[in-house]
Amino acid sequence: MSRLSRLQRQVLSLYRELLRAGRGKPGAEARVRAEFRQHACLPRSDVLRIEYLYRRGRRQLQLLRSGHATAMGAFVRPRGPIEEPGGAGAREAPLEDGDGTRSPLDGVGSPETPPSGR
Repeated sequence: MSRLSRLQRQVLSLYRELLRAGRGKPGAEARVRAEFRQHACLPRSDVLRIEYLYRRGRRQLQLLRSGHATAMGAFVRPRGPIEEPGGAGAREAPLEDGDGTRSPLDGVGSPETPPSGR
């Protein structure tokens, strides 16, 4: 087996720390394992995405360790009609990505690149 890069060692360390911090909190260990399995297929060359996920995991670890967390759940919008406050009717929830996850930037209005690439 080849030597692990510094980033790989950090990610593995984060994984172990999250598992330890999640002991005794309902759903935490299963969620940690599921998140890491989901992103295990990322290519090693996708460093920006890996670093983003690493920072996100660090923030989740801080929350788990803070003492205020009693469980670990996912923030996912339900599928189907969503009731608007004030009875404005129902609208359809946006579809998830093909892998069943949502980007934290979903719904953020970012300008699309025009066909000219500028």
